[in-house]
Amino acid sequence: MQKLKSNNLIFSNFVIKVLSASTFFILWFIIASIVDSSILPGPITVIKNMIHHIYNGDLVLHTGITLARVLAAFFISMVIGTVIGIIMGRSSITNSFLDDWLVLGLNIPALVIIILCYIWFGLTEVAAILAVSLNKIPLVAVTIREGARDLDTKFMQVAQIYHIGRKKTLTQVFIPQLYPYLMAAARSGLSLIWKIVLVVELLGRSNGVGFQLHSFFQFFDIASILSYTLVFVAIVLSVEILILRPLEKKLMGWRL
Repeated sequence: MQKLKSNNLIFSNFVIKVLSASTFFILWFIIASIVDSSILPGPITVIKNMIHHIYNGDLVLHTGITLARVLAAFFISMVIGTVIGIIMGRSSITNSFLDDWLVLGLNIPALVIIILCYIWFGLTEVAAILAVSLNKIPLVAVTIREGARDLDTKFMQVAQIYHIGRKKTLTQVFIPQLYPYLMAAARSGLSLIWKIVLVVELLGRSNGVGFQLHSFFQFFDIASILSYTLVFVAIVLSVEILILRPLEKKLMGWRL
């Protein structure tokens, strides 16, 4: 009975998602039919344009390059931000010392960091990934710090009573309590990285989705801009549905 209810819920959510997407494309089609097609191409025109770019290979190539940058910056910032957040959350002295640095990092405009990285390190791949990572690290650190502060000390005390080793305590007691905060940091961080990496590519790279969008903008190629945007949005939604949600369900299973 419980399984049947669960299946019905999944089916209902799927139907709602399909209706939502269908409504979006219908509204898009109606608006595009009313306004000038050069300003807003219809979904059929954009899809044909998308197929053209996929067939030529440029869309796949530049999207793959952008995804590689996203993954590199995401990994670097999650690791460094998590370490900083845990240390700040567990040490009041370290937190007092680094707190202003963190506030500064959160409030410096992303564009400033990108420009400075390109000036200091040149128009290189390292500068591009570093610029994206530096924009995300403070956000991860703040989120993980709150999680490290809210750890249930009872679990730690039980681990000490039963003489559980440091490695097991870390992996089976400490880290699992941070899972909700890690997932929150991953989600918010990814949403930020998706946006910043396009700006980084627009300003200082000769490839990637951001570079392509800038090229299309110069020629007022709105159909190509929308086709690249649709693919990018599809990738973002796929990551959320196929990776983040199943991962969150698996990691949070211990709380049930």
